[in-house]
Amino acid sequence: MNQFPLSRRSDIGNKIRVSFEFFPPKNDDMEARLWETVTRLEPLRPQFVSVTYGAGGSTRERTARTVKRILQESTLTPAAHMTCVDATREEVDQVIAEFAAMGVKRFVALRGDPKEGVGAAYQPHPGGYANGAELVGALKAQGDFDISVSAYPEKHPESPDFATDFDMLKRKVDQGATRAVTQFFFDNDLYERYVERARKAGIYIPIVPGILPIHSFGQVANFASRCGAHVPGWLAERFEGLDKDPQTHALVASAVAVEQVLDLVERGVGDFHFYTMNRADLVVAVCHMIGIRPQPLVQGAAAA
Repeated sequence: MNQFPLSRRSDIGNKIRVSFEFFPPKNDDMEARLWETVTRLEPLRPQFVSVTYGAGGSTRERTARTVKRILQESTLTPAAHMTCVDATREEVDQVIAEFAAMGVKRFVALRGDPKEGVGAAYQPHPGGYANGAELVGALKAQGDFDISVSAYPEKHPESPDFATDFDMLKRKVDQGATRAVTQFFFDNDLYERYVERARKAGIYIPIVPGILPIHSFGQVANFASRCGAHVPGWLAERFEGLDKDPQTHALVASAVAVEQVLDLVERGVGDFHFYTMNRADLVVAVCHMIGIRPQPLVQGAAAA
């Protein structure tokens, strides 16, 4: 048995695989920041990086430009987000075909949030795909893509119970989903129980934990309250009084994320998806602490 604590073992970085999520920029300044983030994270050789897609295709063009640039100007493997919101089947199929023609082989298939935002009632487009399972089927109909789907350790806020949640996840798997990536969470026991329930329900695809480094505790707490994610009291206490102290806030945030990841590694988890918020600092710090080091880049040799 290795005598060193997990955080001090030199081999731990070899046991962990990561992926990163970006969102398309809204202006030139945001695009510059995004590309700085991409450049800093690229040497960490993630399995893939995903680029989000706004409700009703509101960021369709920006998403496509971002994905295309990642394909052309980096060694990274992009995964394009797809949603069902406010679009016909024909429109969704056309977007899939455009991404495929661009060279995209990975997708993140999501039902998507209503245009009015999280918490509003979702209404399927009368001529569109009704949910994530149908969207996975549409993707598989066009190609043998690698498809990630969503999972909710604390239950989707619109689901009446976990049984309904797992029924939908099982339908996504039956349609061809490759893996599930969870909504962010801060209590690892919730994630572990969720995976156990999924296995008992006959769902055996990888369920990758989504990790959100906390750049702003106030913003994260507000968003968590709207999407049904629990913020433990101990976590709130760690950020008490740091609203006007960004340096200490960042140090605490790094420590919290590292602690969460290493605890999950102790529980047997080896894959992690980081919600970067288009900012590299905390993600780089966390990856460094868990033993993931930059690797030499070879143009054209994208991550597997």
